[in-house]
Amino acid sequence: MVKDILIDSYDYPLPEERIAAHPLEQRDACKLLTYSPGDGIGEAVFAQLADLLPDDAVLVYNNTRVINARLRFRKATGALIEIFCLEPSVPADYAENFARTAECEWTCFVGNSKRWKDGALETTVRVSDEDVVLRAERVSPEGNAWRVRFSWTGGVSFSEVIAAAGEIPIPPYLNRSTEESDSVDYQTVYSHINGSVAAPTAGLHFTPELLSRISERGIERLEVTLHVGAGTFQPVKSDSIGEHPMHSEFIAVDAGVVRRLADLLASKRVVAVGTTSVRTLESLYHIGCLMHQGVWDGEVPQWYPYSESHPALPAAEALAIVADSLEASGAPALIASTRIIIAPGYQYRVVKGMVTNFHQPRSTLLLLVSAFIGEDRWRPVYDYALGHDFRFLSYGDACLLMR
Repeated sequence: MVKDILIDSYDYPLPEERIAAHPLEQRDACKLLTYSPGDGIGEAVFAQLADLLPDDAVLVYNNTRVINARLRFRKATGALIEIFCLEPSVPADYAENFARTAECEWTCFVGNSKRWKDGALETTVRVSDEDVVLRAERVSPEGNAWRVRFSWTGGVSFSEVIAAAGEIPIPPYLNRSTEESDSVDYQTVYSHINGSVAAPTAGLHFTPELLSRISERGIERLEVTLHVGAGTFQPVKSDSIGEHPMHSEFIAVDAGVVRRLADLLASKRVVAVGTTSVRTLESLYHIGCLMHQGVWDGEVPQWYPYSESHPALPAAEALAIVADSLEASGAPALIASTRIIIAPGYQYRVVKGMVTNFHQPRSTLLLLVSAFIGEDRWRPVYDYALGHDFRFLSYGDACLLMR
């Protein structure tokens, strides 16, 4: 049973010196490990990706943009309070929230919260050559987080305020403070939809020139949106994955993209850039199945893919159901959330290839990769990378994995 998988089976030794603290100066100069069942493990440079993709590939990537989610306020006593914005609460829609010009609410982690007993915090930031006063007030606890109300002067948008007041939240495993260079390095070149608190890091290796070469080969490129939450760094603390609560993440896919994918599945191989794109694409399939069953409520449950009641529709049919629903309602895009956990025993329905980085030991992302290439294959791939000087995690090297 999938729920009985022991996370100890997905551990491996990762020396700290193998974790890339900074990216290479040239994004696509990183190493690229290649794997397919027929060819086994190989080595290339990421800049060669355009030539390594199969002729029948369609490339799908996540266009989310990392926000300056980490805000710091200093109390009159000198105590430093850190507020880490996780997801919007009021309004819950990302675009509406970022467009607000006076007040909004977010679910946030609060660092040093014991020193913030009551009252509002304030800081002054410079936005468009004007001083803007940003206030933060705790509204209510939300599990291990807080709902925080932000208000500000100046009539500017919250996206402008947070861009000026906050900083890019680089991953904790880099063991360093955010640097000015991270504001560029920790964004993909195609990011343009604000919302993530972590980058879809497989996409960090792409350059405009590489994207152009991919298009020149006749390989179609499509965009989806999954806003990466802080839960992406949440370790599996339980012995078995059945006890691990998967975090919810926001996804959005244009109606035209859903229809295009439904039409392409019969003749093309979908290659997803990053595990976030994988989760979005596979969630689309399960949304179609939930719609088919008449039980779609806006979120894909964690264990639905493994349910005995799952209808197991053909992939093109499931995506066509989603496209039909969007067209019938006149909705420009599918807006949903997903909690699916992809682990060995999962049957991939949409994704046939994956560009991804090397993931942390004992992580749900490593489970996702194992489910894709096989329980008995992930370890040889990672052993090869460890033995051939590949760099690991967010700013590290990449893989091209094919089924």
